[in-house]
Formats: sequence, C-alpha cells, structure tokens
Amino acid sequence: FILAMLKVTGDFEKAIKESSKILAIRGRVVPSTLKRIVLVAQHQDGTQTEGESNISKVRSRIERLYLKPEGCVATEDALEAIQNADAVVMGPGSLYSSILPNLLIEDLSDALARSRAPKIYICNVMTQTHETDGFGAFDHVNTIAEHSHPDVLSHVIVNNGHIPPNILAKYSKGGSIPVKADTEKIRALGYQVIEDNIINAADIVRHNPRRVSKLILEIINAEKKKNAGGKKKRKERLLEAV
Repeated sequence: FILAMLKVTGDFEKAIKESSKILAIRGRVVPSTLKRIVLVAQHQDGTQTEGESNISKVRSRIERLYLKPEGCVATEDALEAIQNADAVVMGPGSLYSSILPNLLIEDLSDALARSRAPKIYICNVMTQTHETDGFGAFDHVNTIAEHSHPDVLSHVIVNNGHIPPNILAKYSKGGSIPVKADTEKIRALGYQVIEDNIINAADIVRHNPRRVSKLILEIINAEKKKNAGGKKKRKERLLEAV
C-alpha cells in the first residue's frame, strides 16, 4: 500500500502521511529515516545475509546487525517525537528485523539515550526461529544495548505468566520456546524490570494489550511522581540556601 502511494506522491514521507490518512490510523506514523538502506546480518559462521525478509531464513546465529550504507540519519520528525515523548515504548516484535533496525540509526539512538522519559521495552514471550533461538529476556535486552546504547532503555516488561502445555507443544514443533524471565541479570545491567502475566494464550501466544497498557501507564505515572518529588526537594534545598 505504501509503495502504491509512493508512486502516486513521488515522496516516501508524503506516502507515509497519505497512507495514514486513508487508513485512518490513530496517532502519527513517522519514518525513522528517509535514506534507502538495506539490513545486513553477520552470522557466526562468517556468512552475511542482506534483506529483512531473508535474515530470519538463515539458521546460523546472528552475530552482528548493521545498515548498508552506513551513516544514515534520522528524520527530524522522529527526533522531535523522541524529544517530546512522555514515554517511549519498544516492542514486542522481531528483535533483529523490527526493533534493532531503527536503533542502528546513530542520531536516533543518541536521542533516545538523552531522553529523560521512561524508555520501555516489552520483551517477546516466545523465541523466534532462526533469530532468537534459545534467547532469554536478558539476551534480548543485552543485544539491544550492544547494538545501540545502554541508555536507550530504562524499563523492561517481562512475562511470567503460564503458557498451557498444549500451546507449548504447537510452538515447539516450529522450534519456538518461551523466553526465559532471567530478570536478575537484566537488573544487574541497571534497568528496572516489571514481571507480570501479560499474555493471552488461547490458541496462540500473544501479549494481552490491556495488561500491557496498564503496566505502561503505571510506569509513566510512577516516573512522573518521582520527578515531581525530585523537583520539590530541589526547591526546598534552594529555599534553605537562600
């Protein structure tokens, strides 16, 4: 659809905006960059794979992800959105082909690191075949930090809910298992971790949007109270000094 709109408008940014209008999307869709780039994965066996849709097909574990060509810049809209955000929420989604590509844009990653808003990563519930085989929650978080900047995150939401055995059996046939909630290792990196039952698991495993949104709002409100308390204490110290 976006490609069709690109042919009509002749401009990628306009195509995104017009697509948003036609599809009546709530909020704004902002491209992270306007540069034509290719996602490249360096695998542990020394091979490389180019293209987002091809990366998840290769069995060899991903060692490093990067953009080609290097040095692409973020859009002004993306940087402005980060600067003005009350909170930044990342995930859930494919670690290597959805989350990380945006964070590989250096000035976007730097803007996130500077932001004082809560930066919340919603960790995947199940591993993704050929991308995150055997990954725990710590591996997801650590991979994000290593590819971008440790300060792009402040909070991590991890599932500790029970997945029925019959559902697990379906996923295991495709090589997917639950992401281990190794939260103490994440806390050791300096992040705040929220563990909760955040899944729907009727026929497939999905995040429960109501539970996740409730946790996000709780984080935002807690940070606002903390910041308000900090401002009050600073004001009291100034009055004492006077």
